[in-house]
Amino acid sequence: MAKLNGTQLSPARKKAFEKLNINPNHRAILCLDGGGMRGILTIQLLKRLEQIAEMPLHQLFDMVAGTSTGGIIAGLICTGHNADQIETLYESLVTKVFDKRSLGNRFVNPPAFSKQQYRTLLQETVKNETLEQACHKHDIDLLITAQDMAAAEETFFACFKQADGTYHGTYRNVLLRAVMEATMSAPTYFYPLERFVDGGTTTYNNPSLAAFIEAVSYSCPKDKQSNYRLSELTLFSFGTGIARQFIKPDDTINPKGVDLSFWLNWLMTQTPQDASAMQIDMLRSPMMNTLVDFRRFQITLDPVAIKKLPNIDALDEKKYKSKWLHDLGEETLGSIDMADVTRFDLMKVIGAQMAEYICQTGNNFRTDLVDRNRGALVTSFGDVPRILKQMSTAKWVDEFKG
Repeated sequence: MAKLNGTQLSPARKKAFEKLNINPNHRAILCLDGGGMRGILTIQLLKRLEQIAEMPLHQLFDMVAGTSTGGIIAGLICTGHNADQIETLYESLVTKVFDKRSLGNRFVNPPAFSKQQYRTLLQETVKNETLEQACHKHDIDLLITAQDMAAAEETFFACFKQADGTYHGTYRNVLLRAVMEATMSAPTYFYPLERFVDGGTTTYNNPSLAAFIEAVSYSCPKDKQSNYRLSELTLFSFGTGIARQFIKPDDTINPKGVDLSFWLNWLMTQTPQDASAMQIDMLRSPMMNTLVDFRRFQITLDPVAIKKLPNIDALDEKKYKSKWLHDLGEETLGSIDMADVTRFDLMKVIGAQMAEYICQTGNNFRTDLVDRNRGALVTSFGDVPRILKQMSTAKWVDEFKG
């Protein structure tokens, strides 16, 4: 059944929109961040969202957008899988993604992993459907990002249904599984797919702004009116947990470990996080909040944020030294690497308790998860007094090493 808005909403979708406080005249967009295996956290939120809506994601949303691991989830949504099915498939796919190469190492002999098992499983799961075929079958629009190294720019693999039933998008006839491989080909972790690497290597690890711009500006030919109109959009944005390295100010000159490894990992982690934060700030600003009903759901992986979640005794005590979620410290939380599938269990618990927090606080995905223009579960580690004192002192600047 076509997804219609306003008075034409189907009874089931109308009920779901009411539960989620979505304006019935709006089109709903789902955006999914990258983050490697941490995407399992996102899936826990999506499972709860489906329970509240009482319908699968591909029926609830008009459009889904994803980058990297979010692109994998977006592709599975587009092919008609519900959140429980996606969880099962995702664990298989991502476990196969991080298939260690013989003698492979991110920094000495990259890439660290082979994509062959992932490619085979993806072919079995998605077959050889094109973007248009998948979108048409389940009546949902799609956007997945990848970075084109040869053109030095981001590519938006998009497919949008038009009012006359035809589809629009430069790459609408490419294989969905090819796009799902391109978007997760992170440098040093995997070989590129020819010219394409992970869509999250630059500014689109969070695809929210890309989805907004593409839907409003490029979802139809120039001589037609877009189905996505300003002031008639509700955009849900899901993170995968912000990784913190917890480097102390006194350690920045001489970080622990090999300098090259530290700085490469820091750049690959921090760059997309900064770009995401900028997008979130803009979408929450007065400039944009009258144009889109924006709802962001993200958490920092640090003890301060974790202690805001409902506590639970669900951890492997031998692995984490305690079975209680609130007992996790910086050492554990700061070492959750995107490729460490041994932390799947931990990220599932954090995601499930984050979903519980969203519901217990009465948010129920009905509004932006925000506290004074910052994510309610996103911790700030700034130190204004220290910065003011140091940066105002000429002697401190002149004598600082370097």
